[in-house]
Amino acid sequence: MNHENHKSLHDLTLKFVSSIENNLKDIADKRTQSVLPKIEKILNAFSSFGLGPQHFHSVTGYGHGDIARELIDNVFATVFSAEKAAIRMQFVSGTHAISSVLFGVLRPGDTLLSLTGRPYDTLEEVIGLRGTGQGSLLEFGISYEEKTIFTNGEIDFKIINNALEKPVKMVFLQRSCGYSWRPSLSIENIREICKIIHFKQPDCLCFVDNCYGEFVEDKEPTEVGADIIAGSLIKNPGGTLVTSGGYIAGRTDLVEQACCRLTAPGIGSDGGTGFNLNRLVLQGLFLSPQMVSESLIGADLIAGVFSEIGFDVKPLPAEFRSDLIQAVCLGKEDILKAVCQSFQKSSPVSSYLNPIPASMPGYETDVIMAGGTFIDGSTSEFSADAPLRPPYNIFIQGGTHRTHIKIAISQAIIHLLQEGIVELPNI
Repeated sequence: MNHENHKSLHDLTLKFVSSIENNLKDIADKRTQSVLPKIEKILNAFSSFGLGPQHFHSVTGYGHGDIARELIDNVFATVFSAEKAAIRMQFVSGTHAISSVLFGVLRPGDTLLSLTGRPYDTLEEVIGLRGTGQGSLLEFGISYEEKTIFTNGEIDFKIINNALEKPVKMVFLQRSCGYSWRPSLSIENIREICKIIHFKQPDCLCFVDNCYGEFVEDKEPTEVGADIIAGSLIKNPGGTLVTSGGYIAGRTDLVEQACCRLTAPGIGSDGGTGFNLNRLVLQGLFLSPQMVSESLIGADLIAGVFSEIGFDVKPLPAEFRSDLIQAVCLGKEDILKAVCQSFQKSSPVSSYLNPIPASMPGYETDVIMAGGTFIDGSTSEFSADAPLRPPYNIFIQGGTHRTHIKIAISQAIIHLLQEGIVELPNI
């Protein structure tokens, strides 16, 4: 394709994407307006605990008596309306934080029940659904059951009631869709489910995997009945600044039990240095609601563009959202690869790489990932990934600015047009 033809295709594609963007202006304005109360909550927490420059520094060694770590924990607990929070660089991922809660709270003979179906791939070996000899929950004598509460995209509360006929120590709820084609859980969904659980079994614990959901809605799961939540700092709450780490928040006793698994009994939440990353943690939290808003606006645009050229998307453009993930059913392996490769070329880092499917620790099937991010694996920056299996759904998330997302989706459409995979509708 010569230069003039490429420019013409670029201009036509940009015009098409801009038309979708203009149609979504009202929902974009609402998402932008939703940032204000979330920033206010964070500012009030900073002020309440007297955040100052002295809290940007960490102690060394064991981390005993770290006033900055204590402030950060208190700030996050306040923002999440939780009794206690633990923000630790020692968590290597959201999976690690979730695993620490499971192993810290559950005991041999207990039963863990997932009500959102099969958990995200990286938790399967933690539970014991794959792999042996690694010290999974099942190997420690903790039973596991799972139910899918979704029927035709709606929550079937009869399934919840029936699942709770037997005693259960903990119910696990995955807020995001993960790699499944289902709606993500809203805060109202979580409120209703936790209410049923605590009514049917008052001692049963509600544990929410909060990854991708932080600051999407006005409340967090710990405000509506969840006993404990966990997530990653290189997703939403890190604001694309935090280089590693995770968090847990909820009831004081449960958070402490999880911390005893992270460190050691007797040390719990009282150990662990912040590696002088405190400023990034605090600044990332401050920026997070704005970043989340931009990601949501970009997700609407992605949904609108792919839907307009004939692909199934979930959620639909401008539909209610409770996490950052935009799923698109691409249908064919070659289309999946083409989209990932195009997104990579639009990345600020490692744009020269060509994503190919490969095995990943914790995943059952090969995964293809596009994400030239400043923080490796930071899905709060614009990225996409997909398991290499039919129907070849791609899961797109993050983005620090809607403009970058617009550029990336435009380049992906140009690539698909050049390959003869799609055609632009009349504008």
